[in-house]
Amino acid sequence: MEIWVQEWQIIYSKKYNHDWRLLASIGYQESRWNKNAVSYTGVKGIMMLTKNTSVDMEINDRTNPKESIYGGAKYLRKMLDKIPDQIDEGDKIWYAIAAYNIGYGHIIDAIEMARRDNLAITDWKSIKPYLLKLSQSKYYKKTKYGYARGWETVKYAVSYTHLTLPTKA
Repeated sequence: MEIWVQEWQIIYSKKYNHDWRLLASIGYQESRWNKNAVSYTGVKGIMMLTKNTSVDMEINDRTNPKESIYGGAKYLRKMLDKIPDQIDEGDKIWYAIAAYNIGYGHIIDAIEMARRDNLAITDWKSIKPYLLKLSQSKYYKKTKYGYARGWETVKYAVSYTHLTLPTKA
C-alpha cells in the first residue's frame, strides 16, 4: 500500500471516528487498494463507491484515491449513524459494514423480515439468516428493496472479524 493511502486512511478515520485499520481493510477488500478498480456492477476506486454514493458524499472522482477514501469513510459513518437504536452498541459496526456492502435499505428489509417472524433483531448473529434470504425470490419479493446478494454481504462482513473493533457508534 502506498504511504499516502495509509496517511489518508488515518486522517479520514480520525475525522469520521473509525478505526483506521477498518478503512484500510475495506480498501483492500474492495479493490486491493487499486485506485483504478471497477467492478461488474459499476462501482469504482479504492473504496468501490457507486456513482450515487459519490454524489451523496460530495466527491467528484471515485478513482482519485484521496476522494475515494474520504467518500468511503464518510459513507461508513453515515451507515453507522443510521443503524437503529435497538441494535446492540457492540454490533452496530457489523451492520454498518454490511450496509456499506449491500445498501442500508437491504439491512432494513432483513430486519423487517425478522420482525414478521416475531424476532427482535438486536445483534449481528440474528440478522445473518435474514440477509441470506434476500437472494431467495419467496422472500425478496415481499421486501421494499428487493433482491440482494445477501450471501456476499455475510461473507464480506465476516472477512473483518480479524479486527478487534472498538464500539464507536
